[in-house]
Amino acid sequence: MSFHRSILSTAIAVASFTTTNLHAQTADGAIEEITITARKRDEAYVDAPVTVTVFTEDEVEAAGIETPADFIALTPNVTLVQVQNAGNSFVTARGISQNRNTEMSVAVLMDGVLMVNPAQFNQELFDIQQIEVLKGPQGALYGRNAIGGAITVTTREPSDFTEGAIRVGYDSGEGYRAQGYISGPLNEDGTLKYRASLSRKDVKGYLDNPYLGEKADPYEDTSARLRFIWDPSDTFRADLRFYVSQLDTQALYYNIRESAPAPFPGAPAAFGRDNGYPNSVNDTSLPIRVNNPGVNERDLSNVSLKLDWDFANGTLTSITSYDTLEELLTGDAWDFLPTDEAVVPTFFGFPDQNQSQYLDVEAVSQEIRWTSPSENRLRWIAGAYMVQTDRFISTGNMVDTGQGVFPVYRQPRGNFPFDFATDFINPQITYLADSQDNFAWAVFGELAYDLTDNTEVALSVRYDDDERENTTLTPTAFLPNVPGFPQGFTGEVRTKSWDEWQPKFTIRHKPNDLLSVYGTVSRGFRSGGFNQTGVGGVAFANGFLGVGDTFDAEVVDTWEAGVKGQSADGRVRANLSMFTSQAEGTYFFIFLAANSTQNLGNFGKVDYSGFELDVVANLTDYVSMNFGYGHVNSEIKESLTARDIGDRAPNVSKYTMNAGLDFRTPAPSIGTGVEAFLRLDYQIIGDTAFFDNNQADTNDRDPVHLLDFRAGVELPDDWTVTLWGKNALDEEYNTEYSTGGFVFKALPARYGLDFTKRF
Repeated sequence: MSFHRSILSTAIAVASFTTTNLHAQTADGAIEEITITARKRDEAYVDAPVTVTVFTEDEVEAAGIETPADFIALTPNVTLVQVQNAGNSFVTARGISQNRNTEMSVAVLMDGVLMVNPAQFNQELFDIQQIEVLKGPQGALYGRNAIGGAITVTTREPSDFTEGAIRVGYDSGEGYRAQGYISGPLNEDGTLKYRASLSRKDVKGYLDNPYLGEKADPYEDTSARLRFIWDPSDTFRADLRFYVSQLDTQALYYNIRESAPAPFPGAPAAFGRDNGYPNSVNDTSLPIRVNNPGVNERDLSNVSLKLDWDFANGTLTSITSYDTLEELLTGDAWDFLPTDEAVVPTFFGFPDQNQSQYLDVEAVSQEIRWTSPSENRLRWIAGAYMVQTDRFISTGNMVDTGQGVFPVYRQPRGNFPFDFATDFINPQITYLADSQDNFAWAVFGELAYDLTDNTEVALSVRYDDDERENTTLTPTAFLPNVPGFPQGFTGEVRTKSWDEWQPKFTIRHKPNDLLSVYGTVSRGFRSGGFNQTGVGGVAFANGFLGVGDTFDAEVVDTWEAGVKGQSADGRVRANLSMFTSQAEGTYFFIFLAANSTQNLGNFGKVDYSGFELDVVANLTDYVSMNFGYGHVNSEIKESLTARDIGDRAPNVSKYTMNAGLDFRTPAPSIGTGVEAFLRLDYQIIGDTAFFDNNQADTNDRDPVHLLDFRAGVELPDDWTVTLWGKNALDEEYNTEYSTGGFVFKALPARYGLDFTKRF
């Protein structure tokens, strides 16, 4: 506690400064001014009354940001829980988290286009111009699911002249990485420009599976982006963007902890045996031993068109987007042990199991907004948004006959019960399938007014309505109907809608050009959804309360105060913000081993409070540093399960700390025209709470310490050579613990060498 008090004292001492994560310098050594778009208009960082961490193009390159995990590691009070498959990584922002099959805790926009499904988030980042991480509810402008904040990613725009770059490199995962782009004008007057970018990564993996004698996590990703910008006049602009991504990896390589609490009544004594289970979430001693490597295949595509018309009294913007997502994962099933060691045969009387899950999403979205000129004393934004989503999901377990795992898409393998007559290879034991037809719409607006030259007040408000229709496609024989509960049937249609007003009031005062103080009161809203048909009865029969066929929406009210500023010489900037939030309907995750389903429930109320501090300083003309610290208190106030009350909320880390040192200087001793650079980033993720029905303190993970580095030289003729390392101290830890004793290993130390040529 004394450490936290000293951090808070330091925060108060530097509260007259402000921060970005930018290390670029002007000629006089000042930190370069940056522009952000947190309020959907261009603003200077110090003028925007919002807590935001910004990564510019220079910072993205210097820090080696290539995935969401990379920039999240540099952002106070934001963490990422990486779990069973590529599409299921959970962002926690100021304690507000997510889980499997839920909406995200933050709204994510790529070039102004809102991601429609959380499975899109964990993707390769390449050819990036800027990343902004906004904290606190941002629903007034960004809509439902911006309950913990918003993340905006901007790719590089097409250039006015022909240019390009190629980067190739070796990865210690026994593979290679390659990226490249080419850009320039397509016509003589330069009004039509293009940019084409490509990313390719192919590695054998980092985590050993000694049972199979291979790596558990091979990774192969190919992603491409093509962007056109047409500027035929000063008053019109069109921005057309295409994106595709194909990922091929593996998933579901869990371990189960020792003395894991039985996930259902009457589980055998073998659940508590001592020969082959990790002792706690902190136990990383056991190797991965799944006998089915399985697959994780994900295909993403997006096409979007952004149109801007400039008029004397404002700008009209239209954003149209079409997204597709298809993800298949197969692999071992609970208890993720080889067949001859599995618990399941001793209890159920049939062989070991494997599993298959399939997700197919198609969405069309449209946003229209009107934005007034930024120089007006009274400024406004008014707009509307809609998204139509079609979603299919199937999950199920099969008998493991030792012949591998077979993917299951829209039909089960055989009849119920497991039908060896129809399909001797991997007959289906459990199978659930649902389709959803969802339509969400919103209207939003903001009024900002300068009371004086130094004081601004702003009121934003948004109304979101989310209507969902779920159709049961599970064959009736496979439905887990429980006596005393509603009986599901094939073709059953369930409808549900959630709606909410999301207001935000802001006041900002600038005593002088170097200091800004702000306060906000805001509401965030995240839609509810459907668990798969019939799981409510199964959950109740197995002792889990608060889990039904439907989970409810979540609403968070937040009060925040912040101060940001810079020193007179522009060499130091800092930001301090404090917040308190009250949430109703916070999600929690439950795995039901009885039918191998992943389900969501709701707590009644959860309270959060905390603070963040960011500092950036240019120590010399060639050396800069950054420091960030965030602290979050969380407490479950209401729950149908009484023993949950008083616990911390799921996936919440008590604190995060990140510190970086960036050194760059001309090095004549190396050779004329050669420049050397070194970047060190150290991160601590504090004690992290994982939820398991309040079974034991061993669900809290100890603090994690991570070190990344980048070092290299810039050579004549635009060549760069970079040696890099991630988790260079080889910290061993589990990224997740979930109900039933599942633990998922984090990646070990990784290293690489890159060669970049610009032309």
